[in-house]
Amino acid sequence: MAKVRSGSNGKKNNGILKLKLVLERLQKGLFLAKKRRESFSSQEMVPKDVKEGHFAVIASDDYVERRFVVPITYLRHPEFLRLLERAAEEYGFDHEGALMIPCRPSELEWILEEQRRSEDGENWHSYKTMVESC
Repeated sequence: MAKVRSGSNGKKNNGILKLKLVLERLQKGLFLAKKRRESFSSQEMVPKDVKEGHFAVIASDDYVERRFVVPITYLRHPEFLRLLERAAEEYGFDHEGALMIPCRPSELEWILEEQRRSEDGENWHSYKTMVESC
């Protein structure tokens, strides 16, 4: 009977050793992943043309794709927010890099240009119908 117990203890010890090995490998993998992430500075991960206070957006329809660098202040723009909602529905936001927006590049360019021309930043209603057609 003592042998049966030692056999089950042996299995238990073997299981504990395997668990310990798995945990060590997991810790090593997590450590290496963390080290890799830390080795990249935030400046290396962001393209040089994206200045502080800006973000990259890719306007894409079925035929044309174009990248824009947009000031963060444009996130207050109601029509731009509407485009972001559509982007979330179509593409989701679980990806790295520039935001993809389902809109013709020429129309997004028009929206951005109108925003630049706006003196007070509140005259956004003039191109509401333009965005809805994106």
